[in-house]
Amino acid sequence: MRKSSIYEIVSINIKKYRKLKGITTKELANRTGYSHAYIRRLEGKCKKTFTILTIAVIANALDIDIKCLFDDVNI
Repeated sequence: MRKSSIYEIVSINIKKYRKLKGITTKELANRTGYSHAYIRRLEGKCKKTFTILTIAVIANALDIDIKCLFDDVNI
């Protein structure tokens, strides 16, 4: 198994928790104030960077502890 980057881990967890909550990417965008395209890029496979503030806003919108977005996943 290859080592995952923190960006991959957070991206996968954003999508996982969004789906568990039954929220669409468009709804998450509305809740966070970020664009729908930005949310889709965060969850996508493209190269990305983001700030801890961005992750905190998303965690708040998903009503989860920010630590959940950093939980390691098997890729």
